[in-house]
Amino acid sequence: MFDFLGDLKRTHMCGALRASDAGSNVVLMGWVNRRRDLGNLIFIDLRDRTGITQVVLTAEAGAELHKKAESLRSEFVIAVIGHVKLRDANTINPNIPTGEVEVVADELRILNDCKPLPFSPSDNDVANEEVRLKYRYLDLRRPEMQYNIQLRHNVSIAIRDYLNSQGFYEIETPFMTRSTPEGARDYLVPSRVHPGEFYALPQSPQLFKQILMISGFDKYFQIVRCFRDEDLRADRQPEFTQIDLEISFARPEIVFATVEGFLTAALKTVGVDLQTPFPRMSYDQAIREYGIDKPDMRLPAMTDVRSAFAPENLATLNLDPDLPIVAIVTPKVGELSRKERDDIKPLFGDRKNAKVFEDIKRLEKSFPDAVAKIRELTQAHAEDFIVLVGASATTIQFGDGVAGQRVPSGDPVVANYRTGSGASGNVSAGLVRLSARERQLFEAAGQLRLALAQKYSAKHGAFDKRDYRFLWVTDFPMFEWDETEQRWNAAHHPFTSPHEDDMDKLESDPGAVRALAYDVVLNGTELGSGSIRIHRQDIQSIIFKALGMSPEEQQARFGFFLEALQYGTPPHGGIALGLDRIVMILAGADSLREVIPFPKTAKAIDLMMDAPTPVSDRQLKELGIAVVERKNL
Repeated sequence: MFDFLGDLKRTHMCGALRASDAGSNVVLMGWVNRRRDLGNLIFIDLRDRTGITQVVLTAEAGAELHKKAESLRSEFVIAVIGHVKLRDANTINPNIPTGEVEVVADELRILNDCKPLPFSPSDNDVANEEVRLKYRYLDLRRPEMQYNIQLRHNVSIAIRDYLNSQGFYEIETPFMTRSTPEGARDYLVPSRVHPGEFYALPQSPQLFKQILMISGFDKYFQIVRCFRDEDLRADRQPEFTQIDLEISFARPEIVFATVEGFLTAALKTVGVDLQTPFPRMSYDQAIREYGIDKPDMRLPAMTDVRSAFAPENLATLNLDPDLPIVAIVTPKVGELSRKERDDIKPLFGDRKNAKVFEDIKRLEKSFPDAVAKIRELTQAHAEDFIVLVGASATTIQFGDGVAGQRVPSGDPVVANYRTGSGASGNVSAGLVRLSARERQLFEAAGQLRLALAQKYSAKHGAFDKRDYRFLWVTDFPMFEWDETEQRWNAAHHPFTSPHEDDMDKLESDPGAVRALAYDVVLNGTELGSGSIRIHRQDIQSIIFKALGMSPEEQQARFGFFLEALQYGTPPHGGIALGLDRIVMILAGADSLREVIPFPKTAKAIDLMMDAPTPVSDRQLKELGIAVVERKNL
């Protein structure tokens, strides 16, 4: 028999009581975390989102109350009326904040029972993630999940409060809009009112926030849900939340300062004081030193040690003298056996056109001066592990799987020099532009660098989850070459402004054009991406033309936006950061599913709601849609 709550009101949360509350009459409500029956004494650990209080029921309280307590099981929902008592010194529990007190129950109300559990919320580790997702309402009761969701709330509030203090307006944008593909597939919503036509769920509020700048709102932000129909991984979900902002009359430095401000506020929620401004690095420098455009700076950068070798050394080693020789240093690895060194080559993959030298001591016997120079250039210590990556002198291509910008064939080893200052303000004059072959080599070495870092993480100990290394990466390429389609694609999105110094190359040399685009990176994870936008219709048309769009296609896809640009559009720029990723990193979690209340699986399935599911023929008929079996396609 259950009890009604009636007019009973909770006086305290279960995690709130302290020694100073001794003698107080209290009303607690929550779930039975554990029950221990010692005969005359029954102990109940009562839990809510704030913590646990120990409740004691004695035989002196009456046979009826005692019998009622005997019927309790895990996850029963109860209310306890009683008084707070200090625990005896030998029974104090130092592991919980309420460990100095207990509540002696005078009355107990059973508000609901609980079926046999597929797993207990008090379990520290539930191995089967599918079971956790199916019974998400139980999983969310676990202390780890309660902490993660509270952290998400605290981070969101801190960001909102900061942006509000800086004069930003939080403005909502539509979820049902037109399909303007931005790389990933859109989630489409059929219109019943307009048969055969579809809305799309937004991959981002990109056009709307730019239109808000045209509308004169000056500073906009939104913590907004976005949707992308793409293949999933640990840090991807089909629906995700981003911190979206846009600023009129902005230069990159203004955006940087704003983001650093709200990230500082966000990290204060976990007791971390950030040092600002964040370091800044050009895209080319990131590729040269880390082999990736989202560097993890907790480990040493790579070094080009080609200068350590004499020309005859390179000939003996069959290394291409026109390409870098990249040294990778992994700290504190120590001496490795022959077998351990042999295990390294598979980490590099099947790249027959690249050469890996994983035995630096063996190399030193034949080339002592070169290895001495390598140690000097890399500043490696005796216990550090050095691996060299170079290109075979007989080939110019690298194997599949190397990511990066592609440019048309005939790309020279050394192209023109860049001049001027980047978006970061760091002078890059004299920095030789990377060729496709150089980029492929650096990226291949960068992948090996990360693989070695993971393999020997226990030895170097650099992957401390409380070591937050933020970085701005700037001056991205404006375009990427698509070998399959034989055309240029926007590396960021087609509304990104070219670097002002590169405007004259838009049509003559697109591969040389830098974008006023920037990423904020944390420990090898891209937290967000943004840019200064195009605010002039003539430049936007040139960009569309460079991307191979005819005037007719421009009008069909973006006519409304091109027209809006002609009505006094101010210069503007912005950025979007993934809230889910930020919280995941701060929580020390390995997957976004740990910080999203109701996530999808890797196959985009909601196991709790059993979605997606078929819908009725009547619903399909109203929408004018027929489902065609894949086997008939």
